Amino acid sequence: MKFGKEFASQMVHEWQEAYMDYNYLKSILKDILNFKKRNAPSSEVAATSNGSLKRRISMYRAFSGLQAFSFKGSPVNNNHEDEVILVNTVQQEGSEGHHQTMFLMSSEQGGEYEMVFFKRLDDEFNKVLSFYKKKVGQVKAEADELSKQMDALIALRIMVDKPSIEMHSTQVIDPSSVVPIHLRSPVRSHMEVIQEVEMTSEETLEDESTSGKRNSTKMNPMGFRPAPLEVLDNVKINIEPATPVSTLKNVIKTSKSDLSYSKEELRKAEEQIRRAFVEFYQKLRLLKSYSFLNVLAFSKIMKKYDKITSRKASKSYLEMIDKSYLGSSDEVAKLVERVEATFIKHFVNGNRRKGMKYLRPQAKRETHRVTFFMGLFSGCSIALVAAIVVSIRAGNLLQHEGRGQYMDNIFPLYSLFGYIVLHMLMYAGNVYYWRRFRVNYPFIFGFKQGTELGYRQVLLLASGLSLLALAAALSHLDMDMDPKTRKFETVTELIPLGLVIVLLLIVFCPLNIIYRSSRFFLLRTAWHCICAPLYKVTLPDFLLADQLTSQVQAIRSLQFYVCYYVWGNFRTRSNKCQESSVYQILYIVVAIIPFWSRFIQCLRRLFEEKDSMQGLNALKYFSTIVALVMRTLYDQKRGTFWRVMAASTSGITTVANTYWDLVIDWGLLQRNSRNRWLRDKLLVPHKIVYFVAIVLDIILRFVWMQLVLDIRELPFLHRKAFVAVVACLEILRRGIWNFFRLENEHLNNVGKYRAFKSVPLPFNYDEDKSQ
Repeated sequence: MKFGKEFASQMVHEWQEAYMDYNYLKSILKDILNFKKRNAPSSEVAATSNGSLKRRISMYRAFSGLQAFSFKGSPVNNNHEDEVILVNTVQQEGSEGHHQTMFLMSSEQGGEYEMVFFKRLDDEFNKVLSFYKKKVGQVKAEADELSKQMDALIALRIMVDKPSIEMHSTQVIDPSSVVPIHLRSPVRSHMEVIQEVEMTSEETLEDESTSGKRNSTKMNPMGFRPAPLEVLDNVKINIEPATPVSTLKNVIKTSKSDLSYSKEELRKAEEQIRRAFVEFYQKLRLLKSYSFLNVLAFSKIMKKYDKITSRKASKSYLEMIDKSYLGSSDEVAKLVERVEATFIKHFVNGNRRKGMKYLRPQAKRETHRVTFFMGLFSGCSIALVAAIVVSIRAGNLLQHEGRGQYMDNIFPLYSLFGYIVLHMLMYAGNVYYWRRFRVNYPFIFGFKQGTELGYRQVLLLASGLSLLALAAALSHLDMDMDPKTRKFETVTELIPLGLVIVLLLIVFCPLNIIYRSSRFFLLRTAWHCICAPLYKVTLPDFLLADQLTSQVQAIRSLQFYVCYYVWGNFRTRSNKCQESSVYQILYIVVAIIPFWSRFIQCLRRLFEEKDSMQGLNALKYFSTIVALVMRTLYDQKRGTFWRVMAASTSGITTVANTYWDLVIDWGLLQRNSRNRWLRDKLLVPHKIVYFVAIVLDIILRFVWMQLVLDIRELPFLHRKAFVAVVACLEILRRGIWNFFRLENEHLNNVGKYRAFKSVPLPFNYDEDKSQ
């Protein structure tokens, strides 16, 4: 693999604008090479005709006095005869110094090309250096904050573990003596605790007497010094609400409260700080990689320059890079070592292997087993589809007298699995293209590192579910058609219910099988959607709620399961659900649950973030709820009034939702962008893809209007089947929406250099008391 591709593949996606523009500098070198090829014969003739009259180019340099240049710092180069460049640090007023290269061969033919190269090279280096300094400053500030958090945590551990010991407020305890709460022995005698405190106090005094002034100086970030217990006098606890009940309590009182010194409080604080350490460690590793990759890129481009121009400029420039803050600073490396030592010592009881497993989780390897079973299940599913089609044609079931009864009672039961499988297939396609176009979807969704599913795993689950559903549907048909098994009506009708139970058992299975981490992530996010607004709204929460708004028919199918097997007479394949007023009301209520969840989420974000756009988004979802209610009432009651109400509300919400999709969620239709009517940055290289997606989104949005226009009865298609087709089109539209929604979110992260999650810290220092 060429270095340019390898360099691009190892970049931090969200920082790509801050990396050295290797391809652009390479294109300048190509211009220099092309110029030399065009002018090679004429330059050789000039060299031979001048002969001995040709003087060294150094004889024509301007004399600038016997003093050094008026730059801050001295030139990197020594005064060699073959020097090509002089690299200096220029100090500008009101800004930090930047590096500037003086090209000494500008009088040669084609020298202007090389001057352009060094000018752009300096710009790239100064950009990289400035970004690196800024990020190092940020991680040092975070390290200081983590140091304060550790001081408070260690003091809290002491107070929770030794509440009966009276200590002086200035007494210092060695952090190594304080074991995390989850690693402590359940039974410890009072004498053991006193002896431990006395021993640590003596060790502390000995350390202070032998170290002298060295311990009195301010320690480096992450160098956790023994923490006095008096820090707890200035600390309040700020633990994120974990349940709706705690959220309601925090509405009444502030989330920052005094310490209660309980074990549960300590456990939550330890958990939050542990997550903060893991995230901080990932940031340090990527920052270290950023420095290494850029230094390597400058080395590669300078060696290419030397090769093309036959000069020896790389040595001088690379010496400057090695002496610069980018090449010589070891602050990040030291922070990495201190974080490792601190995490291993205080959170895993000195077990380095376990600590590094936490800090550096390994991504799961792709196995051939997944591909094999995916292909097997997919092939079997295709065979089952063909078998069902043959059974229908052979039995002439489309003209059978029981066709209407089957479509009204059995088809909605199996269509549920079709909706789920189709949505999973669209998600697998999204994952494939997100990876292909380098959309950092694991970070956006907030997946734990190494647990995100690839498109093969998602296809495996989708094909497995389709295999189960199709096998159940075919067996159902076979038992209906075979006179020998027709007497088992109860068993036959319970097949769909048994399949739903199996699916629920798999989803809620507590065993570490079938991607438990992803299953629990889905369940936790779904619970947050149901309990909105009692949980803080995160991006996975409202994205899942958006997915559920496209699964209205699937939710109604679940409602029909309850009606058919509880209220209906499933043994005779009949039900009177549609005649029940309670069922009709619930038919509306269950459909608006996802939209109501999004409406409430927008209101919470409006009050928390003070963002007016969230208020407009809430109005959009409220209008969708009104339109959905009106369409359902028209479907149930008919009449001109309900038809006018349904048409008007559906038209308004369709236009509003389409505009929001294209302009707000996708960031497209920007008139003055570099890519006209799209946006400035695009990940897909073919612009036609975006215009096709816009057209499809508009068309599929207006499919909603079919309920109002009464285009539901077709001679070759049953009404239930037509509703299922419309629901599948909505799922397809949501799959297209997902790709461009996350692409826009990813580009927003790139524009803000946002590559890490912000982990809330448990302790808040009262600045007034601490001063």
